[in-house]
Amino acid sequence: MTRECRVLRVAGPLVELEYVGGTAMYDLVSLGEAGLTGEVVAVSGDVVTVQAYEYTGGLAPGHRARPQGRPLTVRLGPELLGGIFDGLLRPLSDSGDWLLPGRRERHDADRSWWFTPRVADQQQVAEGTVLGEIRAAGPVPVRVLVPPGCHGRVTHLAAEGRHPGDTVLAVVNGTEIGMGANWPIRRPRPVRERVTAREPLSTGQRAIDLLFPVARGSTVAVPGGFGTGKTVLLQQIAKWCDADVIVYVGCGERGNEMADVITELSALEDPRTGGRLADRTVVIANTSNMPMMAREASVHTGATVAEYFRDMGLDVVVIADSTSRWAEALREFASRTGGLPAEEGYPAGLASAIAAFYERAAAVTTLGGARGSVTVIGAVSPPGGDMTEPVTAHTERFVRCLWTLDRDLAYARHYPAISWSGSFSRDATALADPARAEGRGRVAALLAEADRLADLVDLVGITALPDQERVSVLAGRLIREGVLQQNALSARDAYCAQEKTTALVDSVLAVVAECRALVDSGIPAATVEEVDFAPVLRAREETGPHDAAGVTERRNTMLAQLRELP
Repeated sequence: MTRECRVLRVAGPLVELEYVGGTAMYDLVSLGEAGLTGEVVAVSGDVVTVQAYEYTGGLAPGHRARPQGRPLTVRLGPELLGGIFDGLLRPLSDSGDWLLPGRRERHDADRSWWFTPRVADQQQVAEGTVLGEIRAAGPVPVRVLVPPGCHGRVTHLAAEGRHPGDTVLAVVNGTEIGMGANWPIRRPRPVRERVTAREPLSTGQRAIDLLFPVARGSTVAVPGGFGTGKTVLLQQIAKWCDADVIVYVGCGERGNEMADVITELSALEDPRTGGRLADRTVVIANTSNMPMMAREASVHTGATVAEYFRDMGLDVVVIADSTSRWAEALREFASRTGGLPAEEGYPAGLASAIAAFYERAAAVTTLGGARGSVTVIGAVSPPGGDMTEPVTAHTERFVRCLWTLDRDLAYARHYPAISWSGSFSRDATALADPARAEGRGRVAALLAEADRLADLVDLVGITALPDQERVSVLAGRLIREGVLQQNALSARDAYCAQEKTTALVDSVLAVVAECRALVDSGIPAATVEEVDFAPVLRAREETGPHDAAGVTERRNTMLAQLRELP
């Protein structure tokens, strides 16, 4: 029987209780008559400190509390795909205008799914073995796995057909296995081994796939000040990347932005299946008006959901927008509990907390022997655009890719505003084939040269530069406007396949080479600059997402036009 204790003090989300024997760190506690969810964060003498994940209005000293004897745990099952949940993985789609305090019901028993067994009755199975598949609403089959630590003979197996959500589908060595599984959100799910991430994750965004590619199972930070386009970029990745499942965590962002994300995902057609993209997406919405400590839990919830699908042999992308709001929740709670403050008031363990979150990204061999991955992409919102503030600085230490958004590019209407000088990808060398690496190197060199000359142009004007350097400035403009810019609102340009990206790069490089040859032959750079480069600049928006041939045709038109110069 659950032992009860009394509430001693309430200060916002911080609740102090009298100690009950057996209460341990990170145990769940049910607070008051409403059963508010809380978690033990400190035990000192005869006082237990609890952080509440819900609004504590009405909770007062003397009210009852019931320690649950288990950590914060969520249910993982087929109902996740296409769903919208809060930071504790409670459904929001049927909760009305407000999520009532203490509400935990999931109504899983009211729903049913089609189950297809993949093993035979009385068969010997090991942990991670696929027992069967559940056909959920979308294109991703949910696999029922033997849980970690369980192995033996299958003594019961449900027949193929439709079953309610609370059905026991199999019994293995006395362990009942249902459609879903419960798992503590702060404990990473076990794997057989972590492997080196060597397969690229295609995002459909040229600036990323060309200059700063990311591997499946890697980590990315996207720092940028207000108005630089972080949310739009992350939405584009959620829509167009080639992962099997997307877990979108709205952590402390504005409610209208989350509403836009949900609306667009619901309306967007999945390019892989023709169905709804939302059917292979899990949205965890913990907006700025929701309880602060549920925001702190939401990123761990998102990682746990991703690991659940990863263990089925799927590639999953976690998009956290934004980790700065999560860090602010850590800071607020640390100040309430009297934690030792460090830089800018953040807790001393901030770096460890950030590292632990990104550490859950990996390419792995699952317990069942399949290959799966979790890629984590986290937005960072530095106050005032200060890239030296603690959250940004610590995050940069732990990620393999950094896509820094530049305010000047954003104000110049260059989107995505990814800075080619302030970003990096440690995955680039391992992912690119030699031909692609050569193109990336030439583009990066031209951009660096154009940036170097930009300051001179501002001081002395373009006409004071030698002709070859004027061509370098032109080359930078062609790359920026003809390759790196991308229109998220264009049906032709919102997504770009790798073959079209390669064709655009080859087109610009060929035009630049021709311009240099013309200048070397004695034609003034001013004459070359007066040429209408529209065929190469408009190719990105005038051709379809996969139309590399159309880009090549416009390149040939542009080259022919240049060769006609006197």
